[in-house]
Amino acid sequence: MKSLVIVESPTKTKTLKKYLPKDYVIDSSMGHIRDLPASAKEIPSKYKKEDWSNLGVNVDKGFEPLYVIPASKKKVVKNLKKLLKQSDELILATDEDREGEAISWHLTELLKPDVPVKRMVFREITKEAIEQALENFRDIDMNLVNAQEARRIIDRLAGYTVSPLLWKKIAPKLSAGRVQSVAVRFLVDRERERMKFRSARYWDLKAKLHKQDDEYIFEADLTHLDGKRLASGKDFDENTGKLKKPKSVVLLDDKKASQLRDDLDQAEWKVSNVEKNRQKRNPSPAFITSTLQQEANRKLGFSAKQTMGVAQKLYENGYITYMRTDSARLSGQAINAARTAVEKEYGKEYLFDRVRNYGGGSKGAQEAHEAIRPAGSSFRKPEDAGLSGAQFRLYDMIWKRTIATQMAQAELEFTNVTIEAKANGKTAEFRTSGKEIIFPGFFRAYVEGSDDPEAALENQENYLPGMSEGEEVIEDGVEPISHETKPPARFTEASLVKELEKQGIGRPSTYATIISTIQDRGYVEADGKTLIPTFTAFAVTELLEKNLEDLVDSDFTSDMENKLDKIAQGELDIETYLSSYFNGEEGLKAKVEKQEEKIDPQEAKHLHLPLQDLDDIQVFVGRFGPYIKKQVNGEELTTSIPVSWKPSDLTAEKLEELIKTEEEGPKSIGDHPESGEPIFVLNGRYGPYVQVGEVTEDNKKPKRASLLKGMSPEDVDLELALKLLELPRSLGNHPDTGKEIKAGVGRYGPFVVHDGTFASLKRSDNVLDIELDRAVELLSEKKKKSNRKSAAIKELGEHPEDGKKVRVMDGRYGPYIKHGKKNYSLSDDVDPEAVTMEDAIKLITEKAK
Repeated sequence: MKSLVIVESPTKTKTLKKYLPKDYVIDSSMGHIRDLPASAKEIPSKYKKEDWSNLGVNVDKGFEPLYVIPASKKKVVKNLKKLLKQSDELILATDEDREGEAISWHLTELLKPDVPVKRMVFREITKEAIEQALENFRDIDMNLVNAQEARRIIDRLAGYTVSPLLWKKIAPKLSAGRVQSVAVRFLVDRERERMKFRSARYWDLKAKLHKQDDEYIFEADLTHLDGKRLASGKDFDENTGKLKKPKSVVLLDDKKASQLRDDLDQAEWKVSNVEKNRQKRNPSPAFITSTLQQEANRKLGFSAKQTMGVAQKLYENGYITYMRTDSARLSGQAINAARTAVEKEYGKEYLFDRVRNYGGGSKGAQEAHEAIRPAGSSFRKPEDAGLSGAQFRLYDMIWKRTIATQMAQAELEFTNVTIEAKANGKTAEFRTSGKEIIFPGFFRAYVEGSDDPEAALENQENYLPGMSEGEEVIEDGVEPISHETKPPARFTEASLVKELEKQGIGRPSTYATIISTIQDRGYVEADGKTLIPTFTAFAVTELLEKNLEDLVDSDFTSDMENKLDKIAQGELDIETYLSSYFNGEEGLKAKVEKQEEKIDPQEAKHLHLPLQDLDDIQVFVGRFGPYIKKQVNGEELTTSIPVSWKPSDLTAEKLEELIKTEEEGPKSIGDHPESGEPIFVLNGRYGPYVQVGEVTEDNKKPKRASLLKGMSPEDVDLELALKLLELPRSLGNHPDTGKEIKAGVGRYGPFVVHDGTFASLKRSDNVLDIELDRAVELLSEKKKKSNRKSAAIKELGEHPEDGKKVRVMDGRYGPYIKHGKKNYSLSDDVDPEAVTMEDAIKLITEKAK
């Protein structure tokens, strides 16, 4: 009997094939085989005249979805139908989650098999797991299919109903979403807190001390003065910068701190109290999807999207269990493997005395699922797994976290010492702490990261010499330390995922998509790990808060997730729920139609930012970016906010300066020596720049040059302006080729260029005064580097259709696929060393279309 096995991924096909019987044929659906129409072009002609066709959901007929086969999948479908005709049974082996279940159902709907259909599920691709799956087939779970379909339809209804409202009222191409809009609101709310924040300054003292018989110097911080606690950051109101309870604390300023330091130079220092306590620490649970994304962001610097891409490859190649899970439970097989690994790698004393297991993590955790762990009944050590790059780093983290769950507790001893210093009738209390690891336990393998970069790692000891009450210590200097309170930290990908999970927004499998979407749509910019909301994010959030509160309400969205979970469990009818969400007076459709008439577009573009002393300056978002307005002497002045400015960068002083510059108009700093035209320093959308002459009918594009990074308009005189306007400037001819070398500034900063080859300037170089010899040196370095990089990361072989070589290359802007003479960029979430020929062919085919 011939069996056709269908999975959703080509990589999975290759790995799974090793464990299937030889007479089994296996192929891939390449993900979802059909979906709601992505554009009007995909809508079948017989539905185009229907009112609901653009929505892709017939809201008047039980919310019946219109599924179409995307053009990129028609060849795949044709091939699967052909293989099915030659088979005696169909085995659907897609992932065991809602998306995987839906793919299997869509395959049966589309292929219409007249042979027996079996559903095969497994959570790891190992010989043992596949053999077990082949003996335990089941039917397609329609409850899971319904939950996926409900989520897809709701996302379509929310996006396609609300987004047009944003286009009309704020700007084209904006989008709203059931989950993305809540995520954006979290970021905007945090930025509002930062904008309201008022910093405060306070002082304390740090003493350097040592014992009389020991030269080791330790530090202690002032905590109390004459029995009263010293003010610290938590004592200040974030919105005023003033003490919340000024009478209950001592506030030191610069002068008082310096005076106290002088007094304490004459003091006697004596230990007044020593406290010791021992604590035990337990390891964190094995990874679930959300904690893997958080930890990979903290420890490895991976985005959520990159983490899921690398984890997908590890799963499909048989290294880890399925990476979309919200249960921290480990199977008996996994626990045995972890305990064996602990004893082998660290010794019996590091093995916990009993099995340690954890329950589910987030809301709606599916206990049938297992945590993310190394695959198999014995875990491959990272060093022996044959992995490299991002895959090695992620697998190494998963391996360590998993075996740590079965390791002994870490035991720590903390010592807190209070030291009194008395002088001039003042009593100052200083405190210092020590930490000793009595037994490292699971610290030997793994310590969880922290969202607070200033937090010390738990496995770091802090030595403190032994001291006893009444013992005198010697002062080696006292230093006043100034502190400034800090605004609430912006979200990182890790902390945003944590907040989404805490609030029950989305589900772990969707977090990577949410974060990618809000960045792709221009609502968020990433600065390193930090996520910063844009002016557009503020405008959209304000509009939704005022007019469609449910769409950005975390409780409402969390309740929707719970209802989707109920559909997945067969406890809620899909049509009933969709109707209550979309139809009726309180449904989404009626709310949008009602608000559309009320919303004034000009008011929707007006941002109400929590800035103090803003006077009558108004901030707006327009088609060409943010701008401000102010009435000055009966005239309305308008000027752009530079694109490099973030909402929380705004202050009343900065905005007044922009208005003042606009009011005064351009001021000449001198005349151009050749044309005689005046030269101006102006502010524009992309920041300050110099310009020759004014914009007129005859001169619509006068010569301009942006100021370099770090320059301010006040620094620019005629000489500097002329140097900027000269860019790109000629440095002379290359001694080897005789061709010209120029220096200029481009998208990626200052550069020198020769015969089409660009080399970036170093920090120590200045584009305005760099000379020919230095430019030749930089170009030579670039050439050597390029020659080194020209070697392929991976040779994949010849393309099966045209015979041209296919290679994975490392380029200036990141890794890419080279097919013959054509190049195809790889996305950030793809590990170049893990790319297979199948992956490359898929990318080449998609790009060609």
